[in-house]
Amino acid sequence: EPPDTPKDFSCQTRDMKRVTCTWRKEETYLYGKNSPQYTLSKTQHLPLPCLHPLTFFDRSSQKMALCKASCSKQCSCSWHIGQQWIWNVTLTVENPLGKKTASDVFDVKHRMYPAAPFQVWEDCTDTEMTLYWNYKNTEIELFCQTEVVQPDGKVELHNSSVPDSRRVTVRGLRPHTEYTARVRCGAARHFWRWSEWSQPLTARTKEGTPSGKLDIWREITPVLKGRNVTLFWKQTPSFQANGKIILYEVTWEKIEDGSQPESISISSVYNSSRIFIDNHSYRISVRAKNNVNFSLPSILIISRATDNEFCSFLGTEELKEGQVNGTDDGIFLSWEPRSIYDSYIIDWCNFPGLQPCDLQWKRFGPNISSAVISSAAFVPGVRYKFHIYGSVANRASLLEKKIGYLKELPPRLDPIVRKVDLTYNSVTLSWDSYLANESEPGFVRGYHVYVSPIKGNCNLKGSKKHILSDESELCKYTIENPEEKRYTVKHLMPNTKYKIVVKAFTGGGETPIVNFRYIDTPYNSNMLYFIFLLVIVPTLVAAICHWKMKWVKEWCCPVIPSPNKSKVLSFKEFKIDSEKVLKINDCLPDMLAVDSNAEAHKL
Repeated sequence: EPPDTPKDFSCQTRDMKRVTCTWRKEETYLYGKNSPQYTLSKTQHLPLPCLHPLTFFDRSSQKMALCKASCSKQCSCSWHIGQQWIWNVTLTVENPLGKKTASDVFDVKHRMYPAAPFQVWEDCTDTEMTLYWNYKNTEIELFCQTEVVQPDGKVELHNSSVPDSRRVTVRGLRPHTEYTARVRCGAARHFWRWSEWSQPLTARTKEGTPSGKLDIWREITPVLKGRNVTLFWKQTPSFQANGKIILYEVTWEKIEDGSQPESISISSVYNSSRIFIDNHSYRISVRAKNNVNFSLPSILIISRATDNEFCSFLGTEELKEGQVNGTDDGIFLSWEPRSIYDSYIIDWCNFPGLQPCDLQWKRFGPNISSAVISSAAFVPGVRYKFHIYGSVANRASLLEKKIGYLKELPPRLDPIVRKVDLTYNSVTLSWDSYLANESEPGFVRGYHVYVSPIKGNCNLKGSKKHILSDESELCKYTIENPEEKRYTVKHLMPNTKYKIVVKAFTGGGETPIVNFRYIDTPYNSNMLYFIFLLVIVPTLVAAICHWKMKWVKEWCCPVIPSPNKSKVLSFKEFKIDSEKVLKINDCLPDMLAVDSNAEAHKL
């Protein structure tokens, strides 16, 4: 291809003695003796008096070669300027297929590209850093810019206000903090471009007095003739150590009688300390110290000991523990706000089963009445206790107690069934109270009773179907009262074998069903009695009747005598036709009954 017009062609100087022109190398796909040839030449003009000094007629110009170009990724060509400040240079590129040119007219004083500053050093206080540097002497004034990188990566630029000044002071820095700085310079009057950056310098400001206060909390344990107070402290975002903390100072003094305060110093490697106080009110303060000074004190007021405090320690106080639920982000807590408090504190143990339990606490403003407590130490199946305090004038009071899980898991054990009472159509199960202790992986919310005949499916009235993993079918009864210890399953079939089990469930469900208890319902006694009456008794009566048939026949069906065979009618005196006639006077009746007086008169 023929060459294209040179791209990015420009000229500049670093020392006001030598000019360097650069441009981008182009690909023409010709090589060897046919590769592009670059020529840089200057054009000398004869200016007309009435025109601008940089306006010339081309017909009066003469071109002279300035230098030989060298190319790698970029091409460049340099030459000494001597006493000439204004230049008109032309770059010519040609190969056998064509030729192109590019021109640049410039004043050397306007094309200053300084060398990078060197020998950068610093002088620091706790909040200021003054940077010093050197650069090669030039014939024009330079002004410089400083870049300061904060520990969080934020970049600040600071310009020197005085030309040719070789220092700049950066203010508003944090004590005992490491910063990275570097410097670059440019022409003060006719700015062309910045120099390259100097080598970066890493410097640390000096230590200063700690700012802010520590966040402190306490755990109170009643003991004989007083209390053990374990103090905890941590650095908050508002606290700045401004140096290396070398110790913590704990001071306590009795409020009532104004006695002399006591104090101890704790190594910086610890964040807690235990002290003993009697049953009076105390003012306790903690402050941090670095190599310069102490921080402001953080203060706690411990009220006078009361019987309620001892009851609280024993767990016999009336303040009951409310249950709270876990979420995807942590454990959600809410409390009833009180207008008298200026803040609220929630404390808990990251590891409830260990000693020390890694006590943690968090503070909330007076207008907050709920929070989600999260911790990397929270795991499913562990019960966490939370104490909610209200604080006013550095004096805290326990308001509420909560217990909850990040996520509930099924119970570890099933209830132990102690008694089984059977009838022909029901079974009554009795089990021990479930021990809902702190080691349980969830709150027991009730029980499930599962029943099924050994043969066939279960369809008991009042139950729900439950399908096991092997696709077998059970009848399921739900008891939603965790205090219940007795349940009766009705509508069973007599003389039938059943399998039965009782499972406790939590918010995390229940464990898989593995072991069943087997029972056999007895025969129905009422049915046997009915069969006895319907079959056995009639059969027995029939047998007796057969055995004593003659007697039964005479007793049940006596023989009725025939009048014709009676001896009463055996006389022969009177006979009318074939019938015998009895004279009334031949009979001596025992009684005479007159049915009717009218008939009697007729007779």
